[in-house]
Amino acid sequence: MASSASKAEQRSSRRFALKVPVSIRCDEATPKEIPAETRDLSAQGVFFYTGESLAEGSKLEFTLTLPPEITLTESIRVRCRGKVIRIHQDRQQTGIAAIIEQYDFVPDGA
Repeated sequence: MASSASKAEQRSSRRFALKVPVSIRCDEATPKEIPAETRDLSAQGVFFYTGESLAEGSKLEFTLTLPPEITLTESIRVRCRGKVIRIHQDRQQTGIAAIIEQYDFVPDGA
């Protein structure tokens, strides 16, 4: 159910349209990795598309790779932990909105 707060009030961080591959793992699910692709990203949240269905409220761990075009240096991998806050289901794919509760930069070779 949507809250009475407007979308502008809910989004306190600027969003960037950015399509990068994401590897997702659900805490309560099997340890398999689910492939996805971001639609947009902010410091506090992400929206991505996947062929798998996830439940609202699910805890997630996901890793994304920021390309050199964004970082202006080498590719940087970022491991994030968060929670699914919204699901958008259509016939071909599932759109997932998640908040980012914690993130770490992944060193090369890890």
